[in-house]
Amino acid sequence: MLLPVTSLFAALLTLLLLVLSVRIIRLRWRHRVGIGTGKSEELEVAVRIHGNFIEYVPLALVLLALIEFTGAHPMLMYGLGGLLFVARINHAIGLTRSVGPTIYRTIGVLGTFTMLLISAAYLLGYVLGSQL
Repeated sequence: MLLPVTSLFAALLTLLLLVLSVRIIRLRWRHRVGIGTGKSEELEVAVRIHGNFIEYVPLALVLLALIEFTGAHPMLMYGLGGLLFVARINHAIGLTRSVGPTIYRTIGVLGTFTMLLISAAYLLGYVLGSQL
């Protein structure tokens, strides 16, 4: 079965991952760092942005796919996927601008956590409701 909403957001998030990856490659070339981050704070931040993306997005996409398998309303699906996508863009912008707190980073963290929390709650409700 094709999962059109999950597929859309998986594709968009893959493009974002590629942008984040290319940024690291460019910074490695600029700072002549083959592995690690050398002494470049800019490269260290870019690697952390990429790492944070990798830590959260795969699980979020799995949750989105599971929700889509339940036959959830498309508005919920697009809302969760859109929230995740916007959150991840904001997180990257926020950390790029400052390693301290920024409104973009806050939106990124809260958006990602909100998407994960709503997804987990929906799936728990679905499973517990179908078991009764």
